[in-house]
Parts: sequence; C-alpha cells; structure tokens
Amino acid sequence: MNEDARPDARLTAWVRGRVQGVGFRWFTRANALQIGDLTGFALNLDDGRVQVVAEGPRENCHRLLEWLRSDDTPGRVDGVTEIWGTPRGGYTGFAIR
Repeated sequence: MNEDARPDARLTAWVRGRVQGVGFRWFTRANALQIGDLTGFALNLDDGRVQVVAEGPRENCHRLLEWLRSDDTPGRVDGVTEIWGTPRGGYTGFAIR
C-alpha cells in the first residue's frame, strides 16, 4: 500500500517566523480540535520555531498543514517544513507543550 493510501498519517511540521509569544501554539491546538480526529502537540523550540506533531486521518493532517501555511495564523509564518510518517500513537488529545 503506498503512503498516500494509508488512512492515518503522522505530520511533523516546523514553523519558522514570529511564532512564539503570539498564541501560536494555542491557536494551533484550537484549529486541530476544530478539524477533529487529530492528536499530538505544539511545542516552542529554543531556536524560535514551533514544532507541530499531528496524528490522525491524512486529510485532516493536510488541513492542519494548510492552516499553518495560511495567513490566518497569529504572528508571522515565514515558512513551514514538514515530514510525513506512520502514526506512533500514545497521544491523548492535542497538547500545548
């Protein structure tokens, strides 16, 4: 089965820009909950980026990624780098770390 045909996915995204101290993680969590069926977390990194890990239906992960790249985020997003993988599980809900 090819990667795109799997029903569930793991998205790991690193968001660059002015994304700390602007409520970015809170809004990311709210958006993930609104999209639904996503678990994971949003975490501030020491280098100023925010790391977002989301697991759930591939289409929902894509929707969250589209939002991260949109103009609807707080602060200013200069770029998003993402990798895709197989869900590892172990998350309950969507956390702010």
